Order: sequence, then C-alpha cells, then structure tokens
Amino acid sequence: MVTRLQLAAGSGDGLYDSIIEFAAYSPAWLQGLGSMFTKVGLLFFGALFVAVWWRARATNDTTQVTRALLAPVVTVIAYVLSELLKLVVNEDRPCRGLPEGSTILECPEVGDWSLPSNHATIAAAAAMGLILARRRVAPLVMALTLLMAFSRVFVGVHYPHDVLLGIALGIGVAWPTATLLVSPAHSIVARLAGVPALGILLFARVPQGGVPAQRPDRATPAGPADAAPQRPVGRPLGGGAAPTERMPQVPLSERQTVHMRQQRLPQQAPGQRPSRNQEQAGRPPAREPRRDGSSRAAHSRPAS
Repeated sequence: MVTRLQLAAGSGDGLYDSIIEFAAYSPAWLQGLGSMFTKVGLLFFGALFVAVWWRARATNDTTQVTRALLAPVVTVIAYVLSELLKLVVNEDRPCRGLPEGSTILECPEVGDWSLPSNHATIAAAAAMGLILARRRVAPLVMALTLLMAFSRVFVGVHYPHDVLLGIALGIGVAWPTATLLVSPAHSIVARLAGVPALGILLFARVPQGGVPAQRPDRATPAGPADAAPQRPVGRPLGGGAAPTERMPQVPLSERQTVHMRQQRLPQQAPGQRPSRNQEQAGRPPAREPRRDGSSRAAHSRPAS
C-alpha cells in the first residue's frame, strides 16, 4: 500500500498529485480493483466486439455485419497512430521522478512514453466503433472508457492530459475512419458471403448464391406465393383464363357496368349507325320484375 510519506515529492502536476494521493489513502481492495481493471479492462471491449458481431450475424443484415467487423479494425488503426504520436512527442511518465513505491503500479521503463495513453485511445476507439455498430451499448462503453482513462491516472502511470488526448484521438480516428470504410467494406462482406467457409461465419443463414438475406423486419415473408405477381381483384377483363382461386367480387354501380360493356364492344366508325348491341349497351340494365308479375323496365313506354 502506498504511504503518505512517499507522496511528499510530488510530480509538479497538481491534478495528477491529487489523484495519486487519493489512491494512496484508498483502501487496499480499491487499489487492487483499480490495478486489476487497468490491466484487463480492455478485455471487456473484446468481449463486446464478439457480442455485437454475433447479434449482427443473427440479423443477416450486411450493413450491421459490416459495422460490427469495422469496430476492431478502427481500434487497431487508432492504436497504431497513438504509438506513432508517442514517438514524436517523447513525453516521459509522470511517475519517473517520484520515489519508488509512490504509485500503485511500477513506473514503466524508460522509452515507454506517456503521451498519449494507449489504453485510453484503444478504449475510446473501441467504444466509438461499437456505438456505430449498435447504439444501445453507448452507455456501457462510455462508462468503461471513462473508467479506463481514470484508472491510468489512479495507478500513477499517466498524466490526466495523457488520457484526455487519448480519448480525443480514439474518437477522432474511429468515427471518420468507420464512416469512410463502411461502403467498401460492405462490398467486401457481400462478396465473402459467397465463400462457403466465410459465409457461415458472417451470416447465420446464407441462401444459395451467396446473397445475404434482408433483415427480418424489412424482409417479405418467404413462400411460393410471394414469387407470383399480385392478381387483380375481380373477374379479368377482355377474356383470359379465370383465376385458380375464386376472388371476391366488387359490386359495381350502373354507370360502371355500362362503361365496362361499352369497352367490350368494337369501336364505331365515324358516320356509322350504332348497332342494336351498342344501343342496348348504352342503356342501364333492366330492373327485376316485381313479385306480382308486373315489369319494372326503366325505359318501357306506357301504352296509349
């Protein structure tokens, strides 16, 4: 456990000194928890990579699978850039000038530079990649990122500005990189679906031809009836075979009935007298006779 006497020297950074002093007076279980989390906390992001990919695989949606696979890719890119930035800045660790045993973790060896924090960069990039793949994990990954950044200062191996720059670098690299790569990566994933060994890893159900299925909430229910064109309601006009299934008949008005009859008859030439069928087609249908036998014809002329 860190003692109060060993904190007398200080590092010259007031916020850093305050945090490691808080760590010095913390109980042993909290110090052990901070030390363990800062070492293995990144494994939680690895587990989330697998969980988000597995859920995207079950949806059979190419876009979701692509974004899930891009999350670890952009994380690696952000880590490589943070290592290159360390070689340019060459900032020493804050624990370098402190007495031995002043921090929870031992100070890294000389040449292991401080700015930016690799752990904070990896956590922030992984969090952003996971959020782009599945937004519901945003509260969890954001909390893990902040805990990882604080733990690096808590154990005494980073300045506060190291972890803040690491978070900014991780987000600043992961967000635009994933946005730029999603289109070409989408094409690659769609092509890999046709490879039997890879298609079963990328998608839960890969149909014949290697084309991934649509999302369940967007897809049309599969079945032999879906492949057939939609049949019009009612009896087909202009002849033709009757439908195999009896379709419901739609009641027509008198005007619609007359219009349909006129369309079935041949067109009348100019100056030609209409035929008897054409004259009858222009009349409304005769009404049904009454029960007493008398006729109710609409156009019958009364006897004189």
